[in-house]
Amino acid sequence: MIGLLCATPEELAALRARLSAEPAEGRFGPTRVWTGEHAGQPFALALCGLGKVNAAAAATLLLSVFGAKTLVFAGVAGGLNPELPVGAVLLADRLAIHDYGLVAAGEFIPTLSGQLPIGAERLTTLAPVAPKVAADLTLLAQRVATALGDPIRLGGLVTADYFLNCVETRQTLHATFGADAIDMESGAVAQVAAAWDAPLYVVRTLSDLAGEDSHLTYPEMAAMAARNSALCVLELFEILRAHGDVGIG
Repeated sequence: MIGLLCATPEELAALRARLSAEPAEGRFGPTRVWTGEHAGQPFALALCGLGKVNAAAAATLLLSVFGAKTLVFAGVAGGLNPELPVGAVLLADRLAIHDYGLVAAGEFIPTLSGQLPIGAERLTTLAPVAPKVAADLTLLAQRVATALGDPIRLGGLVTADYFLNCVETRQTLHATFGADAIDMESGAVAQVAAAWDAPLYVVRTLSDLAGEDSHLTYPEMAAMAARNSALCVLELFEILRAHGDVGIG
């Protein structure tokens, strides 16, 4: 069983249009879930909503109630790397929550999420994904590069419970962590997935360069990101099926 997560209705609609999902969804608190099968593989598709709390709750639901063995998060992100244009697809091979930590002497010190911040080392690097996940993402990038029409690359992703609209912070995050994009969910899902020993694949289309005005309207960005993410997710289904990695939970 593959557990798919999207934060917004636009992201979810793009996947539902390409997957054979049941028309009626189930409601589990704030999370809405559709089920179906694609390429012989069962899946549960969740609309989790924005932010770390919603994402972590939805991921736990897919793993515990629906028996997902693999998680995939698809959607948009704000760009941090000026070399990546709007429309580029980032496949996260490094992840971290960067707004968790300790405040002391008027300074916020980010630390590893989930651990006691007192006495903890300052967070300066992003955690790499498992080698198997990185290899699958590399293969995915190779397979969809031509059809995508936009750049695709593996890179670092930071997560925080805020929407970034600040050039200075964007530059700091890129320089400090070597991060290429920022979102509000993936790091939390990664923490849950690690606790369940489940692989996580994060596919993010850059909707803007965080802190800069985009030349695209929101509907245009949503449509572009939805198309790119959906293409990647469908190809990822094929990669996982070929490897026989996804069991029926």
